[in-house]
Amino acid sequence: MMLTVVAAFRAVLQTVRDMGTEMLPFEAVTGRVLREPVKADRPFPPFDRVTMDGIAILYDSYARGQQIFGVEDIQAAGTPRLQLSSTANCIEVMTGAILPELTDTVIPYEQLKISDHEGFRRFTISGEVKQGQNVHRKGSDVEAGVVLLQPGTLLGPAEAGVLASVGKTQVEVARLPRVVVIATGNELVPVDATPEEHQVRISNIYSLMASLEQCGISAQYIHLSDDETEMISRLESLLPETDVWISSGAVSAGKYDYLPAVLQQLGMQQVFHKVQQRPGKPFLFGTFKNGPVVFALPGNPVSGFMCFYRYVQPWLKAAMGAKEAAPVYAVLQEQVTFNPSLEYYLPVKLQSLPDGTMGAFPQPYHGSGDLASLLLADAFMTLPVEGSVFEKGSCYPVWIFR
Repeated sequence: MMLTVVAAFRAVLQTVRDMGTEMLPFEAVTGRVLREPVKADRPFPPFDRVTMDGIAILYDSYARGQQIFGVEDIQAAGTPRLQLSSTANCIEVMTGAILPELTDTVIPYEQLKISDHEGFRRFTISGEVKQGQNVHRKGSDVEAGVVLLQPGTLLGPAEAGVLASVGKTQVEVARLPRVVVIATGNELVPVDATPEEHQVRISNIYSLMASLEQCGISAQYIHLSDDETEMISRLESLLPETDVWISSGAVSAGKYDYLPAVLQQLGMQQVFHKVQQRPGKPFLFGTFKNGPVVFALPGNPVSGFMCFYRYVQPWLKAAMGAKEAAPVYAVLQEQVTFNPSLEYYLPVKLQSLPDGTMGAFPQPYHGSGDLASLLLADAFMTLPVEGSVFEKGSCYPVWIFR
């Protein structure tokens, strides 16, 4: 029975399993998924922080008409807090410094005129002053104890700064799944080989491994020939060591497409074999009890590539506890006709339009074997099974790979 895309995707996500966690130094967690809440250990900012170079005064003195302030000291960033001894004076302050006691307002140098009187430095205010200006108040961003990062957050550059700021030296993150990518076929030769007329270089698995790298996952790979006995032997040895198998090829109805039967002999429970989509119709998915999940992708390069972003990547992210991403939509920029009763994944180039929308421009495409077509595209646009003519200006979901 051939499943709809919605049913197939639901079936895939129902098999998501927790990969567990590990503790890593905060410098090593970029690209990983957080699995614990991270709280502010003190307020943000932790003190009343000066935001411009200038002088700090007590606003009440200015409000009473005082324009000239003598300098008592300098408060530099990183030095202990000073105290103004006379509210008729000021303290010079540098950006990032703690605001001196008995002051509440900072006036930048650009609004000051400097003079000396009997060796005593004075500043005359030349611009309008508002009480509290140029002071970043303690705790105005975040109070101590507030959760800054929730479990499921994908850790990036901004999160790295927060982890460092709160002193989080060891971070609990999702363990990366152990993935093996499997190439199949006697026609495949190594990348550095010169193929015979009837051969091709191995390429699909390198696209898949690069896609996995985008998820922060380094995978091992193997090449299986079209030999049932070899397939059984080599795959059986991988069962106790891996969480995910992603294969390319040998899943259609050809006489040498042994993989579905081999997987079932090894104990895989098949969830589905065909999906109502193009490309990627002969997509096989199954699970081993206490073993890996299996994404057996079609051998045509565009088919396997699309299935990775539509099914495999969401499964991996969910297994690592990442928050579900919101759908992305784009506006079709030319009319497209597609007649078969299948959900169509159209290679498109994305471009931001002047009206603020995202435009999707269909690219030249000669079917699921046209690997070069992916060089011109950024995403696959989903055109629904209902209908055959998709008008320019209509809006549909896109699955971005670039």
